[in-house]
Amino acid sequence: MCGIALLASGIRIDLSSLHIDSISPSSKTHLGFSFNDLKAALQRRGPDSLGTKKLLLLHSNNSNSGNSWVSSVNEEAHVLENGSNLSESFAELVFLGATLQLRGVTPVIQPLVDSSGNILVYNGELFGGIEVGSDNNDTEILMQSLGKCCSQEHRTTYNFNGHGKGSVPDVLSVIKGPWAIIYWQESSKTLWFGRDAFGRRSLLVHWPTMEDPRFLLSSVSPTSSSLQDFEVENGTSGIKFWEELSCGIYTMSLDATKSDGKFLGEMQKHEWTNVMLKELIEWERVSIEPKPEELNFSRSKTLSAELDMTSASLGPTHASVSVLAQNVLTALRESMMRRVSLHSIYQAVKFGARQKETVPVAVLFSGGLDSMILAALLDECLDPDYEIDLLNVSFDGESAPDRISAKAGIKELRRVAPLRRWRLVHIDADLSKLTWETKHVLSLINPADTYMDLNIGIALWLAARGEGWICEESSNRIDEDKHVNYTSRARILLVGSGADEQCAGYGRHRTKYKHESWLGLHEEMKLDMQRIWKRNLGRDDRCIADHGKEARFPFLDEDVIRTLLDIPLWEVADLDQPSGKGDKKILREVAQMLGLHDAAILPKRAIQFGSRIARESNRKNFGSNRAANQASAGSVVINVPSYFS
Repeated sequence: MCGIALLASGIRIDLSSLHIDSISPSSKTHLGFSFNDLKAALQRRGPDSLGTKKLLLLHSNNSNSGNSWVSSVNEEAHVLENGSNLSESFAELVFLGATLQLRGVTPVIQPLVDSSGNILVYNGELFGGIEVGSDNNDTEILMQSLGKCCSQEHRTTYNFNGHGKGSVPDVLSVIKGPWAIIYWQESSKTLWFGRDAFGRRSLLVHWPTMEDPRFLLSSVSPTSSSLQDFEVENGTSGIKFWEELSCGIYTMSLDATKSDGKFLGEMQKHEWTNVMLKELIEWERVSIEPKPEELNFSRSKTLSAELDMTSASLGPTHASVSVLAQNVLTALRESMMRRVSLHSIYQAVKFGARQKETVPVAVLFSGGLDSMILAALLDECLDPDYEIDLLNVSFDGESAPDRISAKAGIKELRRVAPLRRWRLVHIDADLSKLTWETKHVLSLINPADTYMDLNIGIALWLAARGEGWICEESSNRIDEDKHVNYTSRARILLVGSGADEQCAGYGRHRTKYKHESWLGLHEEMKLDMQRIWKRNLGRDDRCIADHGKEARFPFLDEDVIRTLLDIPLWEVADLDQPSGKGDKKILREVAQMLGLHDAAILPKRAIQFGSRIARESNRKNFGSNRAANQASAGSVVINVPSYFS
């Protein structure tokens, strides 16, 4: 996990190919934070190191030589201004990289610069597609692969196979795992930037405006040093400085040969070159509408499997009816292994010896179906010497639904995995006492701006911070009456995002199915997956990473998505069945196979409701839950000044 940013000044940018109005007369807000604010926000994400590189482009005195450039490394004197007073003969690109290092055995400081003058800041993980050795850092390996790429204009002459030359889109298209990237390719004078196909890592963009003609990219919107600026930027006027960059690969190609002497930058979006990735993005399922006999057979298999589970039988009948669930379980297990293999966790090794007190991985834990599956799989994949933190947030003490289910869940986990030391971290919060925290999270969720976004953001931010209490353990016995303050130091946080979208876990899926049957359900699920980057993942990444923690999403592994799409829709979910049975049907079968019989029948409950932050927010801002429901509070845009009045 890293915080990355770019500030590009002195470039006249053509956005016509992206259908965006460059230097639009419709004003956006002025920039309400300083360069130091930006560095501070990035370093909260990447506390291990912070670096900057300035690339200064200037016109050559030799008209035949094209662009010439000079790079000044570790430039710390740059002041974040609007860029309007930069000389027309210069263009400036400032790269920032703050690193939370989780892989490799030697420290890595971004931005990376290679011998050819290429510059890279990268926020992501290589879980497949490009091989990373157990002692290697993925940013360094990616830099080597990108350095072998041909110039943009010659990209069609190569085919990237993971080893030889290719184009930048070829390299990025084969990556399995989350990423956001900013990369300067010196040979073609081209800036590459983008984020993975599902948007699992945040990248915000500021397109040039009249008030601020620069082009800016950042992992996060910094908190303004001025509360007044903060309130203007996050108010109800609809004016936004940042927006979520749509998933994809982009270039800004620079040209300084025009007669007016200005640097020109032409923006372009590129196609993914990996056929399998394109299929996942299109999200076309193999079978959507069942024939009556297929549906009847599926339900009879489910009933038979339930009888087998009840009798604790794992005989031939159970095996024959659980092939599809077994495929999903296998894909999830492999996804988990890629995300928690200890030889890749940088902080798990120090001075050549394991730190046995370190808890490397934690789970955002409600005790519900998704988090229970993640916890059980983590137990299978993580060295048994390590403890596992289960982070549970409540705004109603021990009475919140998620707290109740979490306490029941840890008992079930101790039953199926008795040798593991599980820690349920009780994170208690009072919304009325979180004034500073709420302002801070408002900045993190930006450009998201609704009460639902804020409620989810606060809950995730508190969970990632990991400050709470645990029940004291002594003589292999847990004393629930003795509370001990505890802060989780895990740097990797497993999150269940993507399970509901892919397996019909939301109430709107049931509504859509009721009115438009199987095709309507499929289209709703497809829409959810194609907009998850904008509605969920960017926001969640920014809130979790603010504590120097990395969110990992096992349900959004490329192979897991492919496996689920290969399964007929009626085997994934059967919404004629009641809640807690037909929704996320395939995952309930997976839970049963893991021995999680109680968790397998739990109904869906969103974090804002399970933690009861939504109830407290509704009372504070609307007077009551009823009034909030009448106002559709979750989608209401926050009026920042009145919120804190």
